[in-house]
Amino acid sequence: MSFLKRLFGGGASEPEASGKGKVAKEIEHKGFVIAATPYKSDGGQYQTCGVISKEIDGVVKEHRFIRADRFAGLDDAVDISLKKGIQLVDEQGERIFG
Repeated sequence: MSFLKRLFGGGASEPEASGKGKVAKEIEHKGFVIAATPYKSDGGQYQTCGVISKEIDGVVKEHRFIRADRFAGLDDAVDISLKKGIQLVDEQGERIFG
């Protein structure tokens, strides 16, 4: 892998970089489903990542988010991913899908 690719964050595999990792934990908050999907970055730490979804008029809408926060342990990354998801829902509600 080239130095520039690693420097600018291009080192993660496509499913991980797109936020489509495995669901580590899922909760419901105010009618939204928040799934923590942290993934292991090149540095061996877990990147904060998740998916917020809600069914609106029979259609499931999704919003994927990735944050710069990284953690040595998966449990910490899952907890923070869920907290970030809750924060996004509380601040934006359904506007998050717009």
